[in-house]
Amino acid sequence: MPLANFRPIKMAKAKLIKRAAPERTPSGGTPVYERLVLKLSGESLSGSQDSGIHAETIQGIAREVKEVRDLGVSVAIMVGGGNIFRGTRQKQLAIDRATGDYMGMLATVINGLALQDALEKSGCQTRLMSAIEMHQVAEPFIRRRATRHLEKGRVVIFAAGTGNPYFSTDTAAALRAMEIKAQVILKATRVDGIYDADPEKVPSAKMFQHITYLDVLKKGLMVMDSTAISLCMDNKMPIIVFNMNVPGNLKRVVLGERVGSVVTAA
Repeated sequence: MPLANFRPIKMAKAKLIKRAAPERTPSGGTPVYERLVLKLSGESLSGSQDSGIHAETIQGIAREVKEVRDLGVSVAIMVGGGNIFRGTRQKQLAIDRATGDYMGMLATVINGLALQDALEKSGCQTRLMSAIEMHQVAEPFIRRRATRHLEKGRVVIFAAGTGNPYFSTDTAAALRAMEIKAQVILKATRVDGIYDADPEKVPSAKMFQHITYLDVLKKGLMVMDSTAISLCMDNKMPIIVFNMNVPGNLKRVVLGERVGSVVTAA
């Protein structure tokens, strides 16, 4: 082809997902986040039970997630396993720390399967991805594949933490949030937010509407473990801690209402 007739091809500009600003603004029915990671503890699945999986609780969580997904928000979930087995609490069994952690990771896969079933029965398409390969029950975690599932509107459930002992599912949630370019981590709890003391033991405990990563670390607040907080701080990933037991709270957070406590750099 003669050079005179050559026309450069115009390349489409990639759409970048920007992380949310620290201050949220109520926006009616419009979500303020396009992509998020929801961190669910294993204990949150046990409901009023001491352990195991409570049917009504997990069904309620599935309905809440579907409401958010129906708004067009990409949702990924990191699930814990403390309702089944927590290695750090099994000292009386004298199990090696690494072995106990692997047992805990397998517990998260059980929870992930239960959550997947509940979500699909509620009408959500899902993919369960495990950091430990077990092809018969879950896909292996591959970052690009996880991102593609989210782009197709599927709820992605992350199980088995990072796949390594000595790392909590809090840290795994922070890691996965960076990898899939989420805008925020939503930490679901059974209290309204972050307090300066345990509100279940200290009625006068003060709740922080906003707090910095450094203050969380300095005060030793049990929001997420220090590795997870440091990872979020280094990558400017905001964290919102809220009460998942209040119906509709997840949707309120996504719509920008002032629910729970926000952790940011300043």
